[in-house]
Amino acid sequence: MKAILFLCLALLSPLSAAELRISTDFDGGSATIDAIDSAKREIQIRPGGNPARGWACWWFVRIDGLGDGENATLVLRGSERSTRNNGQDTGKPLSQDWAMPIAAAVSDDGKTWRQTGLGTRETDRISYPLEGTGGPLWVAWGPPFTPRETEALIDEAAKARPDLVHPFTLAETREGRPVRALQIIAEGGPEKKPAIWIHARQHAWESGSSWVARGLVEWLLGDSAEAKRLREQAEVIVVPIMDVDRVVTGDGGKEADPHDHNRDWFETPHYPEVAAAQARMKAYVAEGRLAVVLDLHNPAPRDLRPFFFVGPPELLSETARANRERFLDLAASHLAGPPALDPKARVTGANYHPLWRRISGQWVNDHGNEHTLAACLETSWNTRHSTTDGYRTVGRQLGEALAAYLAPPAP
Repeated sequence: MKAILFLCLALLSPLSAAELRISTDFDGGSATIDAIDSAKREIQIRPGGNPARGWACWWFVRIDGLGDGENATLVLRGSERSTRNNGQDTGKPLSQDWAMPIAAAVSDDGKTWRQTGLGTRETDRISYPLEGTGGPLWVAWGPPFTPRETEALIDEAAKARPDLVHPFTLAETREGRPVRALQIIAEGGPEKKPAIWIHARQHAWESGSSWVARGLVEWLLGDSAEAKRLREQAEVIVVPIMDVDRVVTGDGGKEADPHDHNRDWFETPHYPEVAAAQARMKAYVAEGRLAVVLDLHNPAPRDLRPFFFVGPPELLSETARANRERFLDLAASHLAGPPALDPKARVTGANYHPLWRRISGQWVNDHGNEHTLAACLETSWNTRHSTTDGYRTVGRQLGEALAAYLAPPAP
């Protein structure tokens, strides 16, 4: 009797397994689907996106058909398509390491993100363990941050502190999408407050940088004495996503044709949002109050500690060099992680990229006030701390470093 029952259950089991379905028809969705094996509960994909619109390392899918508590496997391989670098087609694919975090981001509602278990890496693939909840499951390279998340941040901030937060549209993209931003400024304090400009996602796939920006905004609107002092002393502008078009279409953005946003900072920008950012910064410069410009990114897969990129020191005034060194020292003491900041900054220059003079930080060094500080923060994406909470912690700590940097000198 037991043998008959076992045979019946064995025969029924494959039939009871729901068909697995995968989709990418939403903002940020992107993947090339190689195979779906509903019987094995295995899905095989590669990064999606158009290589002409940036590196093919980003991927983001929705999976339907997994029962509550049911296990499945997502198998990821690298893109096989030729990639661009240094403004040219290389004729070979991007290294698969860029697409393969040690753990994927997963969500039951597409809004709240956690990490999967560690992926199992083989020569040409990595396998991520999944567990169903009976509803849709969203899985991505890292925690996505799309224009929906920008609007949510703006709405929450404006409702919490309407006296401080002033939302605005920086520009309309080449494809007709708004680039939304926040101005945070309190009444009182200096008549002409120092201006702090912070933007993220000049490279669309680097989603963690937008979460760092969110963490900084949340801290800045909080009740700590340092946050209160900073918003009273300074005007802060935060742009959570610069390359909105490629974020929405699920493309990588970096090294896009004709060039990406962070190679567009020159006299005639290709992207309207870069031109609009330049115009606002020039207005602050004309008033003598552009104090800080920070560009938020995610780095290479083996960079397991956050670090700063800065321009060549010999191109700065003595004042700007001294300011930068003081800020980097303060950042090293405040960005304690985990993971903690690497205190050694890396320098861009002619050996870094052919268009290095058109990177935003160098443009600011060339066009800012004598005292202006410009730096790029690269926050690690390939660690167990590369989560929404981990990124927001970096943003909070970055805010604390800025508060210390702009604090009035002790009497």
